Amino acid sequence: MPPHPLPITTLTINPAFDVSTSTPTVMPEHKMRCGPNRLDPGGGGVNVSRVISRLGGQSTAIYAVGGPTGQAYRQLLEAEGIVGRAVSITGSTRENITIDETSTGKQFRFVLQGPELSEAEWQAALDATVSAARHGGYVVPSGSLPPGVPDDYYARVTHAAHGSGARVVVDASGEALAAALDEGVYLIKPSGRELGELVGSALATIDERIAAAEELVRRGRVEVVALTLGGAGAVLATRDETLQLSPPPIEVRSTVGAGDSFLAGMVLRLAEGRSLADAFRAGVACGAATAMTEATELCHADDVHRLEASLAV
Repeated sequence: MPPHPLPITTLTINPAFDVSTSTPTVMPEHKMRCGPNRLDPGGGGVNVSRVISRLGGQSTAIYAVGGPTGQAYRQLLEAEGIVGRAVSITGSTRENITIDETSTGKQFRFVLQGPELSEAEWQAALDATVSAARHGGYVVPSGSLPPGVPDDYYARVTHAAHGSGARVVVDASGEALAAALDEGVYLIKPSGRELGELVGSALATIDERIAAAEELVRRGRVEVVALTLGGAGAVLATRDETLQLSPPPIEVRSTVGAGDSFLAGMVLRLAEGRSLADAFRAGVACGAATAMTEATELCHADDVHRLEASLAV
């Protein structure tokens, strides 16, 4: 491990104020009395920074927030000790709502559209990200793009970050991911569905998904593909090898934030100078540890360390 971990910068252009609660039964046209509610500052890159912090690491979080919800979001994030820069926008930060139906164990997730950003606003977030990027470090643009932000936004971030000598790790889908790959990124973390959308094929079997991931690497569009497959585990494809990990035996309570946690574990271990295999194991452990928690809660360090030690690539 290097004497000092490499710097990590995360970008969340479409953060969400996560509201979660539970009710016995979800039904139309009725008032549904709910249990205690939980509030969390969510969104791809921010969740990555939060998990890194929980594991004892450090990162710089760049995020765009505005309005009353944005103010509350920023206060929650700062209360967790997350270091970063809040880029002010005119619109109000969106909310996401997660409801657990206790009678069935089903979970309902309502993902709201983000506020429309002006060019000046999304450019300010890009500039702040590049300013925080460091040579040899990692830049992690993650999450959906709100209205007003161009589809090639993560490609622009990637291009600018390369100019700073940073490695770029993109967690996105659709056109945003495809455009970023045109710039050549270091690592991506698609789900099986997202990979299928990217390559234009259903990819019905795990073997087909592995082959598609390996082809992306072979064509030089990305150096590392970390493919998450839920209950089927995960696959890591690089130029030199392909690794598979089965998920640890856990009781799944909620998968909200599990993908972000997976990415956080990988990036932190890489920044610490660990091997890709070690980083992959940490990613699976973090994702599983988050799936063990309720609603929008993220993983706990003791669970991560225990699961990390139990996994064999």
